[in-house]
Amino acid sequence: MRAASITVDEANGTESGAARAQVRDSLQSALNGVDLIPDIIFAFYGEDHDGTDIARTLHERHPHAAILGGSSTGGILDQNGLHGPGSIGVLMVSDPQGDFGVAARPLGDDPATAAQEALHAALLAADCTSELPDLIWTFQTPGQEEEILCGLKQIVGDRCPIIGGSSGDSTLSGKWSQICGGEAMSDAIVVCALFPSQMLGIGFQGTSEPGFANCQELRGAGGRITRIEEGERGRTILEIDGQPAGPLYNSWIGGALTPLLETGGSIVAESSMTPLAVLRGGQTGSPRCCLVHPCRLRPDGALTTFADVIEGEEIYCVRRNPELLIRRAGRVSQQAAQQIAETRPVAALMTLCGGTYMGSKDKLSGLSETIKEQIGDLPILACFTFGEQGPVQGVNKHGNLMISAVLFGS
Repeated sequence: MRAASITVDEANGTESGAARAQVRDSLQSALNGVDLIPDIIFAFYGEDHDGTDIARTLHERHPHAAILGGSSTGGILDQNGLHGPGSIGVLMVSDPQGDFGVAARPLGDDPATAAQEALHAALLAADCTSELPDLIWTFQTPGQEEEILCGLKQIVGDRCPIIGGSSGDSTLSGKWSQICGGEAMSDAIVVCALFPSQMLGIGFQGTSEPGFANCQELRGAGGRITRIEEGERGRTILEIDGQPAGPLYNSWIGGALTPLLETGGSIVAESSMTPLAVLRGGQTGSPRCCLVHPCRLRPDGALTTFADVIEGEEIYCVRRNPELLIRRAGRVSQQAAQQIAETRPVAALMTLCGGTYMGSKDKLSGLSETIKEQIGDLPILACFTFGEQGPVQGVNKHGNLMISAVLFGS
């Protein structure tokens, strides 16, 4: 197994035909400079880029490769550091003895069924219709991740890890996109089935302070969800302890949202260091911290989030710091590396929280170096997402403010 990565940095603004042509030419030139025939390609880019141009350029250059990816909040991360909104990152893995298949479906009104159809099509593309993948990797529009996971787990359960992320943009305005093969979409689920010839190392962890499971120090900044707009489960919290959720949360974080109480608006960056969290059991029954990232404050006092919550469960405020996030990225990389300790990793694919990037990008300069301390100087590609998926105590979950790592072994 071999791997290579390329990063293309272009100026913001690709609306004109000339600018788009320049991006295509730059990407094509970078691809031509790589002495590798990939079997699978991951590509991520700032939301101002045209996903169709990127997907077609990749597909024309490598028509037999499984190609997937999409928009990433604010840019990408590679082995050399952070790259801004004009960047395009591509990770290429060559594994002729492996099998890889990718497929996409519009989410529509039934995300679970769409995910199942995409998985079946991906298995068919890999020519492994009756086999269990070593890994399922997904990329989708944010908003319906729990339903997507439910659909996939009806087929594979928790017998194989499901890792992935949700497309991001820089303003929460819906400019996200997904790519599959030579096409780009804006409201789809992309599923990749991986059957590599070598071992994969997988890491998936949250970014909250350690010791949260006891919750003793946080009970003064928390309460019970008493009303959700969608019913018993959903992403719009109307009331906590009978009080409007937005103003109450604002009081927990020192009034940082006061200017938005009347007008409402996006709070992705403002809430990234003070997210909410609930405790839920894993496969072993012991409680685990599940982070819930508030994304929008409504003028009526409602609080919307990037993950489902349940009416009646307790919810708390968690405080984070950028230094911990950088250390956690190293630990997740280390967790993945330990699973393939007897082999040499050749590439790393990671998801990192887009809200963290929006709120703390000026403090994340040491991220790549921390990761390389654990896995070595090898091709790395990380996207910044609005929701992350992965196994927690053996159970595939959707969460917020998480970090995942997939290492390809040699």
